[in-house]
Amino acid sequence: MIPASASACADHNGTVASTMLAPPNAEQQTDNPPLLHNMIAGGLGGGMGDSCMHSLDTVKTRQQAAPNVTKYKSMLQAYANIFREEGIRKGLYGGFVPAMWGSLPGTTIFFGTYEFTKRNMIVYGVPETLTHLASGFVGDLAASCIYVPSEVLKTRLQLQGRYNNKHFHSGYNYKGTWDAIKSIIRVEGWSALFFGYKATLLRDLPFSALQLAFYEKFRSTTQTIVGSRDIGHVGELLTGAAAGGLAGVITTPMDVIKTRIQTQLDGESVAVAAPSPAINRSIANVSGGRKQLHSSAPTFIQATNFEPPLTTVKIKSDSMLQALRTIYKAEGVSGLFAGVGPRFVWTSVQSSIMLFAYQSILKFLDGAAETSIGF
Repeated sequence: MIPASASACADHNGTVASTMLAPPNAEQQTDNPPLLHNMIAGGLGGGMGDSCMHSLDTVKTRQQAAPNVTKYKSMLQAYANIFREEGIRKGLYGGFVPAMWGSLPGTTIFFGTYEFTKRNMIVYGVPETLTHLASGFVGDLAASCIYVPSEVLKTRLQLQGRYNNKHFHSGYNYKGTWDAIKSIIRVEGWSALFFGYKATLLRDLPFSALQLAFYEKFRSTTQTIVGSRDIGHVGELLTGAAAGGLAGVITTPMDVIKTRIQTQLDGESVAVAAPSPAINRSIANVSGGRKQLHSSAPTFIQATNFEPPLTTVKIKSDSMLQALRTIYKAEGVSGLFAGVGPRFVWTSVQSSIMLFAYQSILKFLDGAAETSIGF
């Protein structure tokens, strides 16, 4: 239905003057690629970035969930120890399958929603910085229903490492991804797949908003400096790295809280250097240096090579501010920024790879579309 103010401007054929209905900045949107291209490029770019940096994400998870374990104190030391003791596939790349379950569809939804929101906000004259912040925020919110369950699985499997891991005892002992899913649902219920949902959103919503706002600003500034919309491969890589790294450092405390909530076990504190009672698990037998833990099925873990039992403070409140206070009181600033080194490297390099791949794939798709139109 045409509004009364617009119908008054219709000509005798019933057509409405386009200037009455067109948004103020509609002409700026004529060179945008199809949203489908943004979604495809975003999904593939996100998958590439997460694949390349998954091992470093595992190191960050160990440092955040087990900050008192000596062999994980430094990034390089943790990387070397996990590689030597547990290998690549089940050690450094533990939890890779659920990570991809969340990454590919999650980033597809994110970039589609981000671009749709950004275009509409720009059309209606919303300031650019606010547009980029809000679009990143909305995009991540739309993708969260996909990536949060996968994040729970990924984080627990990264923390666990190998099945029957003799070198590090997280309290979890899943045989693989499907065993983790079945065990979590049976023992803890469906809601456990969304443990830390609020904390994850409070980490990822500001991270995505800041990352894309920084990226758009850094990219436009670089375009102005070089005098061209094409800033080259180096420019694309550096702007993506700077945006992701800066956003990653700023949101590290929220990442620490998210990791603790998704990996902490039942009880007043959580033992991270030796086996401890977990949700609905009990030590059934101790003899001959072997401990039997009941989870989805009886499993045996060799109780050797232990460090002294060390604990991390338990997050008891749903309040982010209370969680921040709890960790700060028990562990200080270093506790809030546990794993900031690998997180900075991970977010900067992952962001660089993802956004470089995103722009490259987008150019390829747009070029292919123009070629097909030419024929």
